Amino acid sequence: MDLCDNSIHAEGAHSLSEALRVNTSLTSLKLCRNSIGNEGAKFLSEALRVNTSLTSLDLYGNSIDNEGENFLSEALRVNTSLTLDMFGNSIHDESSFPI
Repeated sequence: MDLCDNSIHAEGAHSLSEALRVNTSLTSLKLCRNSIGNEGAKFLSEALRVNTSLTSLDLYGNSIDNEGENFLSEALRVNTSLTLDMFGNSIHDESSFPI
């Protein structure tokens, strides 16, 4: 599902995270350039811990920095089937993001 450039912000990421918690069919989600920020990343990371169907999440250009990256990194430790694109965010070299 492509939801790029929809001004979703953190509030929309919260709503999407609620849907992802119960999702059993969506496998790919593009959220490029939606300004979800660290708060939105936190909401999504909580849902990704329990979601078992999503295999690809594109978060390109969402104003996420190391704080948001840490939330998502923790979710990836639990959800090992997910591929995450974080290009175009403000993550610095000391990141703990799995390569």
